[in-house]
Amino acid sequence: MADDDGGEKSEQPTDKRMGDARNKGNIARSQEINSWAMLFGLTLAILYILPWTMDKVTGLNMKFIQLPHTVPMDIDHIRLLFKETLMELGLFLTPVFGLFVLIGLAASISQTGFTFSFEKLQINPGAFSPRQGIKKIAGTRALLEFAKSIVKFIVVAFVVMTAVAPMVSDLAVMPGFDVMVMLDRLRDIALVIIPLTLAIMTVVAILDMIYQKWSTKGGLKMTKNDVKDEAKNTDGDPKVKARIAQIRMERAQQRIIAATIKADVVITNPTHYAVALKYDMDTMAAPRLVGKGIDSLAQRMREVADEHDVPIVENPPLARAIYAAVEIDHDIAPEQYQAVAEVISYVYRLKGRLPHDGQPLRPPAPFHELDPGEDALAAASGSWEQAPAE
Repeated sequence: MADDDGGEKSEQPTDKRMGDARNKGNIARSQEINSWAMLFGLTLAILYILPWTMDKVTGLNMKFIQLPHTVPMDIDHIRLLFKETLMELGLFLTPVFGLFVLIGLAASISQTGFTFSFEKLQINPGAFSPRQGIKKIAGTRALLEFAKSIVKFIVVAFVVMTAVAPMVSDLAVMPGFDVMVMLDRLRDIALVIIPLTLAIMTVVAILDMIYQKWSTKGGLKMTKNDVKDEAKNTDGDPKVKARIAQIRMERAQQRIIAATIKADVVITNPTHYAVALKYDMDTMAAPRLVGKGIDSLAQRMREVADEHDVPIVENPPLARAIYAAVEIDHDIAPEQYQAVAEVISYVYRLKGRLPHDGQPLRPPAPFHELDPGEDALAAASGSWEQAPAE
């Protein structure tokens, strides 16, 4: 069952898969959009450009029709006349060709954006396979395109014939009319056929573009295994990432343990929290947190402190407060100065760095109100007790 789930393309394509497909040129394109654009260009050409072009072409041919005897017939003049005629004709037709080029580019860019793929230019030997050729001709997609073309032709023909039928009833007698009259009549018929066809093609193009987008996205769907493999390739193997995270955590814990050995005091919860502080009155503005941990790391900090004769003071509220408010290698918060001063003065007396009155030393009570008059450290460390937080 797991294999079946992994082989079924049930997952929507990821952004990376769609981006890769776009880079390879696999983008939703609708040929109906291109056909509509060409038909739209033809409509514009008939309405605005071809009348001017035909006037120019008529004037160009007039000398051949009205004054043929004035045209030199020697080979050099004929060659020169042919060259000039082609140049003028090309100049007159340039606006029409330019319009179709611009509309074709606009139709392509509107669908795919400014995308160019070299993979489409590479020669694929499989494309010359007869089997692949038959599959393209008789495949589902080819048959669907063929059926779509038949339906489109029937609909357009029916609508156009229904609309144009009253206008072609007198075509049989048209040969008796002047040429310009015939051309004007044909132009009127064309101006009915083209807009109707354009309207039908607009609907067809919109529907086909929706289908092409749906079909292309469906073809890019992924299996669950594809999604997992892509995640591994993009973000890395989760097992490797977990191992790296574990190594980083172990190294961070090792640094905390090494800092605990050099600390002046470790304040504990006593079982769940431990914070290691260091203070030097000559170089530090306030006591600094050099390590902190909870649960197993806190237990290890207590063990290391005990092994290296680092004083351990149980003060649950202070330990939790420092753990929550202070980051490693930062000075303690101002609101903790008073309580920490009491703890450090106890530690200093314990180590003989401060004198005491001979009474048995006892760890300070949690958040005991310190009397500066009775505590030499508090007087000596007034600079960090009163210092504002950085």
